[in-house]
Amino acid sequence: MTVGKAKRPRDPRDPNQLAKWIAMKSILTGLLAVSLVGGANVPAMAAVNDFKALFAKHWQISKEFTLAVAEAMPAEYYNFKPNPEEMSFGEMMSHLAQSNSEAFASVGDVEPLPVPPGYDKKTVMKFLNDSFDWCAKQFAVMTPTQFDRMLNIGEGRQATGIEVLCWAFTDTAHHRGQAEVYMRVKNIKPPHYVF
Repeated sequence: MTVGKAKRPRDPRDPNQLAKWIAMKSILTGLLAVSLVGGANVPAMAAVNDFKALFAKHWQISKEFTLAVAEAMPAEYYNFKPNPEEMSFGEMMSHLAQSNSEAFASVGDVEPLPVPPGYDKKTVMKFLNDSFDWCAKQFAVMTPTQFDRMLNIGEGRQATGIEVLCWAFTDTAHHRGQAEVYMRVKNIKPPHYVF
């Protein structure tokens, strides 16, 4: 199902389309290997369920690590900015929670979580935790149709639901990495990354 403009023909020079092609080739190669080893009767939903289990596992890991980073920053530094153009630590962590909520809401075709007022540690920690949990619940009921649906992502661009969810992972890592730099500027050692 396409939302917005019709899909363009595949352009081999487009890095987004190339990445999708490589991912599909890898998935198809894996499915072929399973069928050759005797798994020819594996239902198609098994691949979707495997993806969902893997995504849910790593979303939980991302939640735990992000909350550990947010917890490690003392409350008095939640308003800290390394320079005037940057968001404060609290604003950035709240932004991370909001971005995830909006991404999952877009794919699930539901309303995102409301953003609480304030950027103090208590408010931000609760919003982060609530957002990760809400996103996990939304993900658990998403369908293959929602993963494949084309979504408008701004500036005339489109992405599949699964690409939007992958973006949420990338955006989380991006902002969490920024948060760790804020911590280092304040001579605070961030938590050790666990995959």
